[in-house]
Amino acid sequence: MTARVGVITFPGSLDDGDAARAIRLSGAEPVALWHGSHDLEGVDALVLPGGFSYGDYLRAGAIAALAPIMAEVKDAAAKGMPVLGICNGFQMLVEAHLLPGGLIRNAHQQFIRRDQRLRVENATTAWTSDYEAGQEIVIPLKNADGGYIASESELDRLEGEGLVALRYLGVNPNGSLRDIAGITNERGNVVGLMPHPEHAVEPGFGPDTSVAMRSGVDGLTFFTSAIAAVAASVA
Repeated sequence: MTARVGVITFPGSLDDGDAARAIRLSGAEPVALWHGSHDLEGVDALVLPGGFSYGDYLRAGAIAALAPIMAEVKDAAAKGMPVLGICNGFQMLVEAHLLPGGLIRNAHQQFIRRDQRLRVENATTAWTSDYEAGQEIVIPLKNADGGYIASESELDRLEGEGLVALRYLGVNPNGSLRDIAGITNERGNVVGLMPHPEHAVEPGFGPDTSVAMRSGVDGLTFFTSAIAAVAASVA
């Protein structure tokens, strides 16, 4: 069975096509979904892509979190479907209360774009299970509202329960508390991160490595992990 992974397009989405390409390269079938629909079309997993949904008015992701399709996303997540929020998609997940905390303007008040070193802190989620715990990877980052915040008690809970999925290494690009780059829910099926794994999936188009320029494909493992999780759920 070929896994079918839905990519939801919102007004202002920029990386939905890249997410679909990453899904295809990982061996799954991308399925285009629309923010105004209530039909997930029988997909096995979902990706909320990056961009500037609804122009980032009010707060980044705040209006998208109220889009019609998000009712179905919440229901699917509650039933255990793998859901990945990338950058603006991560902002949607916290605004929809599918993940805790919030995301605010970068500490230096400027948009940032860089190839970012990360450490995989939790390798048991539906989107990180093909990594090793503690593995260091490089994923492109591009955001203006990427500062992760939460109360001290919430941060302590995330740390204590192993819900920090990824952490910035080398430099904290946006002022995220405790260098948090991505988190997961308790069940491990919903993951949000600010860096963009879909931009590191194909040689010639990813970050530079010691082997060759543009050869980094560390992001592909997010998508192969989800395919494995889907296969395991139907085995």
